[in-house]
Amino acid sequence: MFKDKKVVFSGVQPTGMLTLGNYLGAIKNFSSFSDEYRCYYCVVDMHAITVRQNPAELRRRTYDTLALYIACGLDPEKNVLFVQSHVPAHAELAWVLDCYTMFGELSRMTQFKDKSAKNADNINAGLFTYPTLMAADILLYQAELVPVGDDQKQHLELSRDIANRFNGVYGETFVVPEAYIPKTTARIYSLADPTKKMSKSDENENAVIRILDERDVIIRKFKRAVTDSGCEVRRGEGKEGIMNLMSIYGAVTGKSPDEIESEFSGKGYGDFKLAVGECVADALCGVREEFARLSADKKYLEEVMARGAEEASRAACRTMSKVRRKVGFTDRADVR
Repeated sequence: MFKDKKVVFSGVQPTGMLTLGNYLGAIKNFSSFSDEYRCYYCVVDMHAITVRQNPAELRRRTYDTLALYIACGLDPEKNVLFVQSHVPAHAELAWVLDCYTMFGELSRMTQFKDKSAKNADNINAGLFTYPTLMAADILLYQAELVPVGDDQKQHLELSRDIANRFNGVYGETFVVPEAYIPKTTARIYSLADPTKKMSKSDENENAVIRILDERDVIIRKFKRAVTDSGCEVRRGEGKEGIMNLMSIYGAVTGKSPDEIESEFSGKGYGDFKLAVGECVADALCGVREEFARLSADKKYLEEVMARGAEEASRAACRTMSKVRRKVGFTDRADVR
């Protein structure tokens, strides 16, 4: 089924509930890869513990993130869905790659600086080497394409640098990955501050539409969305709030900015906010219902996890066998 297909890899941390931005900007589009590519979609729970987590909450959110993957259209029969910590090769390759990653490269990572500022009492080594683990995630599966947002471009560039450095020392070992940034991907910004990306870690709940928000909550949040002092639904300087809402409405309905301006000509912001809220609530209704069904079936989710980990492990073992041989590790003798 997967022979000769190029590989796509992506991962989501099970920290905080996924947002409308995650859905429209990434996950909604992932299912379109499955016919053309071999797709590995991972719940990256190992990345999550670079900041302190409640263990029970992390376990629950790991199940929830997997259920959301499926509810958003990722068929486990067409995609490899798995949990990062279920494939020990991620940690093994990360250590090897740590030895081919320069301290200066890691110290320049913007996310390390940002997270260090937010977690000043817990600036741990994992936070510092996080990008090397991300490189291991990607290179382990010989991924050609990695869907990334602006906040991860720097990490992907580092992954490419590490792959090229390793290949330069030992010969062709890793595929050098390329960023996949669809031209039509919606960029979704905060409803409270439309100059910032919508973030699942935002403490202001009115700024974020979460995929599992109830219909009335979604509509209420859109009604409160920050706009400007004008009243016309159109693009323009100083109208970042309205343009963000237009982007969301267009991503859900498929309408162009010109069509949206024409549809709401002569109407005010109140009408437009209500329309955006209703169309988003309708679009997410099926996802919420499917998530509720899946999250109630823990046995099924564990079957998906197990099957995905087995499939991912086979691919990971092929890469690690090559890496171990190249760096000079000896084969483990069978215990009899």
